[in-house]
Amino acid sequence: MKLLAVIDMQNDFIDGSLGTKEAVKIVDSVSEKIEHMRQKGNKIVFTRDTHHEDYLNTCEGKKLPVEHCIQGRHGWEISEKLNTDGAVIIDKPTFGSYELAEYAASIGNLDEIILVGLCTDICVISNALLLKAKLPEVKITVDSSCCAGVTPQSHENALEAMKMCQIDVI
Repeated sequence: MKLLAVIDMQNDFIDGSLGTKEAVKIVDSVSEKIEHMRQKGNKIVFTRDTHHEDYLNTCEGKKLPVEHCIQGRHGWEISEKLNTDGAVIIDKPTFGSYELAEYAASIGNLDEIILVGLCTDICVISNALLLKAKLPEVKITVDSSCCAGVTPQSHENALEAMKMCQIDVI
């Protein structure tokens, strides 16, 4: 069985406060990937970067002083262009999610975990490395055509770093 992990495909990262043109460009590809995986009977999980009204007072907020993904706001929501029906949604307070790794480990009989989403150079790489550490014998793949970074260069740097950590990049 395969697991598709859709990382932080939220409005604020697509076309909101931290959005980029590269993020906007991958939405249709991510949607197609979700539908393809669903038709094959694979499991799908979404992560959702989740902050609160006090975000600017947090450690992250002091280093990145741009309000984003504040729980309950439009920017926090997963893009309405993506079908979340039947998927697990994991809210996470930071870049990587131990809950995602625990969820993946609980599935059993997992052959591969495929990651797509935003941002390649922050949350995708963090989750890919946590999953690799938790499940070293499970194939971890990142679909680069369904990811975007903060910048095109940081996207490419993250892909190269993941390759060095035995994560497959397609």
